[in-house]
Amino acid sequence: MYYQSNRFRPQQRVLRPKPNFRRVQARQKSFDPSFLIRNRQEISQGQTQAAEKYIPANSFADFQISEQLKKNILKRGYSVPTPIQDQAISHILSGRDVVGIANTGTGKTAAFLIPLINKVQKDRSERVLIIAPTRELAVQIQDELNGFNFGINVSSVLCIGGVNIYPQIQKLRSNPQFVIGTPGRLGDLEKTRKINFAFFKTIVLDEVDRMLDIGFIAEIKHVISCLPKNRHSLFFSATVPPKVEEIMRVFLTNPITVSVKSTDTIGNIKQEVVKINGQQKINVLHDLLIKKEFSKVLIFGRTKFGMERLSRDLFKRGIRAAAIHGNKNQNQRQRALNDFKNNQVQVLLATDIASRGIDIESVSHVINYDLPGSYEDYIHRIGRTGRADKQGVALTFVE
Repeated sequence: MYYQSNRFRPQQRVLRPKPNFRRVQARQKSFDPSFLIRNRQEISQGQTQAAEKYIPANSFADFQISEQLKKNILKRGYSVPTPIQDQAISHILSGRDVVGIANTGTGKTAAFLIPLINKVQKDRSERVLIIAPTRELAVQIQDELNGFNFGINVSSVLCIGGVNIYPQIQKLRSNPQFVIGTPGRLGDLEKTRKINFAFFKTIVLDEVDRMLDIGFIAEIKHVISCLPKNRHSLFFSATVPPKVEEIMRVFLTNPITVSVKSTDTIGNIKQEVVKINGQQKINVLHDLLIKKEFSKVLIFGRTKFGMERLSRDLFKRGIRAAAIHGNKNQNQRQRALNDFKNNQVQVLLATDIASRGIDIESVSHVINYDLPGSYEDYIHRIGRTGRADKQGVALTFVE
């Protein structure tokens, strides 16, 4: 603490900062993908042959799963297995530990849910724990589970923060077969002895690299330490940095690795840079959003305050927009997502809390209004478009 005056302390030395010491606010790291995009465009222009289309070795009818589950898969619109589904489902059905490495938006949620639902359908005493890094991803997994569950009726509970914990406690008392949750809320439930990880013989860690990115490594290690030694473990991640490898070694037993990640970016995403050139960013954004092709747009920014303010400014300009970020409670976030999914708003603004786990059909454009913090953040942001073999566009604003 620095005294502004020594008027009442004549004998005390006043501390002043040295001239070379300045209080500088820590600057956030950012990743400018301009070079990456230019390089990719040059490569694309030089290519004369399209990438080979993946031909699955299996159909969903080939898998040793119940007839009702096969019917539900067809009702969900799943006709041909994606690479991760094609290669992982049989191993999971056979009880092997599996490491799944795949780009975002490649169908990995169904890759583990389909065989696990079949497993629970055969043995109703089986209990499955699925841990996801964000509330939105956990909700998505729960929705996907419900879609496959018609006529099967496996029980489940969603354990996430931002909503009342007591309904979750009530559902846990009935010992549901699937518990889907985030590390923070699951930790709260375990501390109050409302959940015991030792009772779960099957566990899925989804988007592990993201969980470690946002600081859940201690929580994940604790969960693993509480699990029974004899268990079925599934591990999914888009990248495998050293910290993820460390978790893998402790978590898995003689695993099968299924890697279908050939490149970091999906080929059907057109990536471009938008030069601001001294203009006001919101004016540039507005001129884009009024174009017909910008029908369903996801905009990413760095701060909660910035995205909230931008959503209000767009609304004043007559553009239907909603925002999700850490200052919103779960009901507000879910309402905004539902409005975006149902085309009640044209634009969804988000911080990187939404860069993983948001599976929304037909997002026409992703716009990086603020530069992402890292290469990995960039990849996960733009992966929200160009999903399920559809074309998408990713734009990055650069000053």
